[in-house]
Amino acid sequence: MEYLKETQGIVALSCLAIMLYLLARRPHDPRLRSVTGLVAGWAIGHPFGRAAADGRWFLGLDPMVCQLIQHAMLQIGVYGLICFFVFSALDDARARRQALVQLAPLVLGITVMTSAVLAIPDDLRVAAALVPHSLGGGPTGVLAITVFYAMGNGYLLYGFAAMFVWARRYARGAEPRLRRGLLITSTGLGLLVPADAIFVASNVSRYFGEPLPRWLLTTAVWFLLPGVLLCCVGVVYPIAAMRLSAMRLWLRHLRAYHRLAPLWTLLHQSFPEDALHRVPSKRDAFSLRGVHRRYYRRVIECRDGLVRISPYVAETPEELPLADRLRAGLETRRSGAVTLRRPIALAVPDGDGLDADVRELEKLAVALR
Repeated sequence: MEYLKETQGIVALSCLAIMLYLLARRPHDPRLRSVTGLVAGWAIGHPFGRAAADGRWFLGLDPMVCQLIQHAMLQIGVYGLICFFVFSALDDARARRQALVQLAPLVLGITVMTSAVLAIPDDLRVAAALVPHSLGGGPTGVLAITVFYAMGNGYLLYGFAAMFVWARRYARGAEPRLRRGLLITSTGLGLLVPADAIFVASNVSRYFGEPLPRWLLTTAVWFLLPGVLLCCVGVVYPIAAMRLSAMRLWLRHLRAYHRLAPLWTLLHQSFPEDALHRVPSKRDAFSLRGVHRRYYRRVIECRDGLVRISPYVAETPEELPLADRLRAGLETRRSGAVTLRRPIALAVPDGDGLDADVRELEKLAVALR
C-alpha cells in the first residue's frame, strides 16, 4: 500500500511537469490551462491527503488542515475540468463569463469548509481528519465535521453534475471520435453523481448518529469505481483513437514507400535530375523518421518519371503488359533513340484521389519485381 501511494505521488508530479511544459509552449490556450489546473490540484493535494489519512502533521499543519487543503485542491481540480468543458463548448467570450459564474460555488465551498475546520475542537481534529478512512467510525454529532465533509462532497456532486450537462451539450456538435469520448465520459459522470449523493447523505446522517446502511455505501462505491474508470476512458479515447488512426496511416505509407522501390529505382536511374531531394540511403529502409515526407516524395517522383518515359512507352506494342512496355521504353531511351510521340497516361487509376493513384503505382512496382 505504501508503495502504491509513492507511485501515485510520482505519477502526479510527472503529469504536472508535463502539463506545465505544455502550458509554457501554449500559455494562452484556456483548455490547456483548465487541464493544468486539474492536474495541479491532484498533484498538490496528494501529499496533504496522505498526511491527513495517516493522522500526522505535515509542513507544520495539523491533520485537519491537511484534509482541508487536500479537499480544496480537489475542488479546484474539478473546477478546472468544468472550465475545460465550458471552453470546449462555447466561444471564448461566453466561456469566460460562464467560468466566472462557476467560480462562485467553488469560492463558497472552500470558504464554508475553512470556517468549519477552524470550528473543530482541538481534541477532535485528528479523529476528524481520519473520518473518511474510519469505516463508519469516528466522532458523530459534531456540526463542524458534518459541514466540512458534506460541503466537500457536495461540491463534487455539483461539479460532476455540471460536467455531465456540459459534456452532453458539447457532444452534440463534436466530430464523431470526440463525440464518442464525451458520451463515455458523461456516462461515467452519470455514475459519479449518485455516488456522491450517497456520500453527502452519509455525512449528514452521521451528524444524527444514524449511519447509512453498509449496503448503500457499498452501492456508492460500485457507482464510484466504474464512474471514474469511464471518465478516464472517455478522456483518453479521442486521443488514443487519433493516435491509432495516425499509426495506421504511418504504417500504410511506410509499406507503400517500400513497395514502390522497384518502380522508383528504374525511373531514378534514367531521370536522376527529377529527384526532389537527396537519394535515399540504405538506412532509409530501417528509418522510422520522415515516413510521410519520403512517401509523398517517392509517389511524386514516380509519377514525374512515368510522364517523362511515356513517349517511349507509347511506341511499344499495347498488347504487352505495362511492366514490359516500361522496361522496353527505358531501354530505348538508354540507347540514345529520340521519339516524337507525345506523353501518354500510364498506370491510370480507376478512382479519384491519391490512394487510388498509389494503388496503381504499387501494382506496376510489384510487376517490375
